[in-house]
Amino acid sequence: MESLLALLHHCRGVGRPGELVRDVDPQEFEGLDPVYAYFIYEEWGQICAAFAKVQDYFFSLRVPVKSHLWNSVKYAPRGMWCSPFLGKLQWTPLHRHAKQNLLQVLPTNKHAQYKLRLWAIGRLKEEACSRVSGPRHMQERTMVEYHVTVYTGDQTYSSTINPVYIKLVGTEGKSERVWLRSFINLGGWETTLTISCPKSLGQLVLIELDKQNYYILPKDDWFASKVMVKRSEKEVYTFPIYSWISDGETHAFREGKALRIFDDTSSSGREVRRREMSKRSIIYNWDLSHDGIPYSIKADGPNDLPYKAQFSHTKAFDFVYTFSTGLIELGLKGLMINHENWEDLAQINAVFNNKDTFVSKFVQKHWEKDWLFGYQFLNGTNPNLIQRIKTLPANFPVTDDLICFPNNSNLDQELKHGNIYLCNFENLDGMRANIVEGVQQYLMAPLVLLHKRPDDTLMPIAIQLKQKPGEDNPIFLPSDSHHDWLLAKIFVRSAYFAEHQLNAHLLRTHLLAEVFAVSLLRNLPMVHPLYKLLVPHTRYTLQINELARDRLIGPKSVFTDIAASGGEALFKILERSLSKTTYRSLCLPDSITDRDMEDVPNFYYKQDGVRLWEIIYKFVQGIILHYYKSDKEVQRDTELQTWIGEIFKFGFLSNPESGIPDKFTTVSDLIKFVTMVIFTCSAQHAAVNSGQFDYGGWMPNTPSTLQQPPPSEKWKATKTTMLQTLPPINVTAQGIATTWLLSKQSSDFVRLGDYPEEHFTENTPRRLQKVFRTSLDELSAKIVSRNTDLKIPYTYLNPSKVENSVAI
Repeated sequence: MESLLALLHHCRGVGRPGELVRDVDPQEFEGLDPVYAYFIYEEWGQICAAFAKVQDYFFSLRVPVKSHLWNSVKYAPRGMWCSPFLGKLQWTPLHRHAKQNLLQVLPTNKHAQYKLRLWAIGRLKEEACSRVSGPRHMQERTMVEYHVTVYTGDQTYSSTINPVYIKLVGTEGKSERVWLRSFINLGGWETTLTISCPKSLGQLVLIELDKQNYYILPKDDWFASKVMVKRSEKEVYTFPIYSWISDGETHAFREGKALRIFDDTSSSGREVRRREMSKRSIIYNWDLSHDGIPYSIKADGPNDLPYKAQFSHTKAFDFVYTFSTGLIELGLKGLMINHENWEDLAQINAVFNNKDTFVSKFVQKHWEKDWLFGYQFLNGTNPNLIQRIKTLPANFPVTDDLICFPNNSNLDQELKHGNIYLCNFENLDGMRANIVEGVQQYLMAPLVLLHKRPDDTLMPIAIQLKQKPGEDNPIFLPSDSHHDWLLAKIFVRSAYFAEHQLNAHLLRTHLLAEVFAVSLLRNLPMVHPLYKLLVPHTRYTLQINELARDRLIGPKSVFTDIAASGGEALFKILERSLSKTTYRSLCLPDSITDRDMEDVPNFYYKQDGVRLWEIIYKFVQGIILHYYKSDKEVQRDTELQTWIGEIFKFGFLSNPESGIPDKFTTVSDLIKFVTMVIFTCSAQHAAVNSGQFDYGGWMPNTPSTLQQPPPSEKWKATKTTMLQTLPPINVTAQGIATTWLLSKQSSDFVRLGDYPEEHFTENTPRRLQKVFRTSLDELSAKIVSRNTDLKIPYTYLNPSKVENSVAI
């Protein structure tokens, strides 16, 4: 009895090393149960893990345990038990009822009890030995201490009550696997511990974390942010994690210094690198959902994605809530079952007034004006379609006798002076329009000619609704009747909806961003500098695209229900668009040059976009030059070459005419391509996404579909014709709700240049990130100042409103 008490006291820190008793007779159990002693020794925060060890021991003996009784005690406050003998929950002091409660969950088999006592004594000895730093022949050695801080993420449900263990691995050895002595790793909390080793582990290479899901505790996922290990003031290691740990496997995480594949000289580090990429190449696999379009991630819906690729709980709630309440919030719920046509524009106005923005209200008021029609080609949701031309297309026979220019000018002079612009929707030519609610819809492929006036206003001067000229395809002019001209513009705006949603938005931001992300996650390990640079720009992209495939462009989705470009036409438009997508068209400065749009006035997308491109380029250049000192180093990086190789193969279907590189040969090539990736996933997506409700909330300005064929002759259109052509009430309501959802900023929005996840730990890239953020803030201030003088403020490329990734 006395020897057992001495052992217990020593474990609790009150005994002296000399009091440690090496051999304890189990018969001494009569006065004090070692299991009871062990539980008393443990602080309450450690009791659950200790109990789990007991239960594991029983399972190894194949002895049944009454673990259901644990439900009444596992949530007791520190230092208290909840007695299962009471008819209701009642807290009683630990020292009075701990043993009695424990006996209720222990087996009654005598042999098992005896073996349990031996086990408990062994555990007490182990704890006692660890208190005196090992056996006596080790006590004289100086132990090397590593001070460890484990950071749990601050996301919703990021904490865990499951026991977590850590091991340090260095170039000269490993530590023991140590339990984080904390009952609950709470969200946003730090858990600290000291790991003592008999000798230095050398340079720390990695850590190993595992979380055990014990039988008595529910499976409880844990989001770990990072681990910091400090040996001295000058020797501090940071291990970025930023991952969910849900299973009981051992997960290895590298120290934060970025390493290219040929920098990785540690055998343990190379092995972890190999295992990481082998595993990721399986869980992030390619899938071809439809011929002729980019490959996507192979997944059976959003819930089948790896944890790391899924929405946070906050984002998931926001998305579902906005999706389910959008119709109510917009006051449209009752309209979803109304299949009638609109009787008057005032009727639409009454509905629209339930929710609007400054821009959407402005659009509703001025949508019929020619200057706003022209302005949207520059600063609306698809500013990459317009181009300046020197000659007219052969299939657009506009002549001087059709158009009247100011100052007695003519078409040839205006073309020569660079004042004529073209928007050509040839991408939509020949597409079979969708059938919506049993009614054939209509989708045109118009050509639009615009003229820059002396006051720099861009005005439409001619519209041809089909690509092939003919008697049944008149060229509509501003001098035509009001409803002829307005209806022609409505057909253009409906084509604009299709071209914007499927090409500019879905293909050139969402689908390409997914290609960049999947290739990154398959081919670059967490320790690679390009992974650290680009992974913030992949946040939520895979899940939002999985949702889009299910809810927006799938067989029974929104596009099928409301868009003329849905159904059969959808994938044909995507396929044709991809075949025409070029590398230069994805690089904004090249695109502006190729379209001859450098000096166009009032082109705020170009002004802000080029400045943003330059800021991103400078940031990327600093990071790349820090890690790649020569072209040869770029060529030697096999992981980098595989990344771009898969993008070329699975994103652009190995099409050499796209101009997309299939390998990197120079540092400058790498800098430009990475700049394009970041710009596409952040700024370009913001430019084509954020204004959807502003310009599409007022349905007549951007109808998703049209119910009547285009006019084949002039002077026939009326107000009634126009209302019969516009989509019906229920289609309008669903379209407005969808644009509202897609334009709404999430509550866990991360703006461009913010890095809540610190993947870079070295001084130089961290400094470059700060300079990047400062440059973005300066641009933001300039944009805000400029917008005060604009009739329609252009805000979509204000860096403070640009999200870091394609997340909506």
